[in-house]
Amino acid sequence: MKATILTIGDEILIGQIVDTNSVSIAKHLNQAGVVVHEKCSIGDDAGEITHTVRRAMQESEVVIITGGLGPTKDDITKKTLAQLFDSEMRYDEAVAQHVEQMLTSRGIEFNALNRSQAEVPVACTVLHNAHGTAPGMWFEREGRVVISLPGVPYEMEHLMEDEVMPRLKAHFSLRQIVHRTLITSGLAESILAKRIEQWEEALPAYLKLAYLPSAGIVRLRLSAYEVEGRQVAEEIEHRFAELQHLIPDYVVGFETATVEEQVHRCLMDRGQKLAVAESCTGGKIASKFTAMAGASAYFLAGLTTYSNEAKIKVLGVQASTIEAYGAVSEQTAREMAEGARRVTGADYAVATTGIAGPSGGSAEKPVGTVWFAVATPEGITTALHLCGTDRGQVIDRATAYAIRMLRDALKWG
Repeated sequence: MKATILTIGDEILIGQIVDTNSVSIAKHLNQAGVVVHEKCSIGDDAGEITHTVRRAMQESEVVIITGGLGPTKDDITKKTLAQLFDSEMRYDEAVAQHVEQMLTSRGIEFNALNRSQAEVPVACTVLHNAHGTAPGMWFEREGRVVISLPGVPYEMEHLMEDEVMPRLKAHFSLRQIVHRTLITSGLAESILAKRIEQWEEALPAYLKLAYLPSAGIVRLRLSAYEVEGRQVAEEIEHRFAELQHLIPDYVVGFETATVEEQVHRCLMDRGQKLAVAESCTGGKIASKFTAMAGASAYFLAGLTTYSNEAKIKVLGVQASTIEAYGAVSEQTAREMAEGARRVTGADYAVATTGIAGPSGGSAEKPVGTVWFAVATPEGITTALHLCGTDRGQVIDRATAYAIRMLRDALKWG
């Protein structure tokens, strides 16, 4: 079964707010076995709303709309839907009492504008909005369901959980949608695809594989639509088990697993300590670890030595090293990692030094050049990596690469 998600509001189209409602609604629908056919955002225009809803009803069994249900003149969704469904308006006493009670408790006058919230189309079933003043609405026509919800995210979320999903499950006979995601790190998307090509070609036709790359990782998502859930879930687990045997050194985990979590668990289990010395990444590596509960058991210090002076005074990098090789060099990265380990007493230290841009690059060392070093009880590993051309991209990629180097040093050290 297919659904269309429609968000209404000029504020979305001009970029004044971010549409988070579609993400939340899609998750609810997917979990219930409803395939999201389309997401669409349009402005506060009656003609456009009418045209889009009619088109969506031709292509999807369910259309869920958010936005445009407020009491002011720019909120036109309710009246537009009433006209679309050839419906008069009626005054709903239950809605009126709820709105008045909510406003009175907040010290707000229950005026004519607020009373208009209780005006609802005769053709709709009212969905009680326990957390706001705009009721949701459920319309049906020729086997299609159109649902209108307020645009306030927490109101929409409660209505989806309390009203919409129970009604959809009762109204339609839904089959499941199954998604499972394996997280990989260390192989570029194209290299990974080539490495697992035979495995991918052997997948049954009903399993769809998607590659989802981001900084430092590639997610592999297997999906099956409108199926018997338990049997398919077992098949997906079997297929991913095969994949883990093919690329054991590159598997991070499932769903939201991260490389920093692997490092976190390893250091916790071993009782060893970590320090970080950062230049171009500006503290982002340290923040990845300190964001996790329990990091204080192993994380000693994050030293953001951005200037050459700080590298020399805080980490003990030799001035002659920077003078001879530059701040962005293997030699400087090595001394930064050694210094971080020495001054903190950590077992492991990771260091980054590079050119994040947009300026500062040269023909020899272009923007995106980053040197990495990991100091361990057994010695030091260094690496050079070109991390892109956009400043944010360089920082994100360098952070990911540094943490992956640290994980590898822990795994094989």
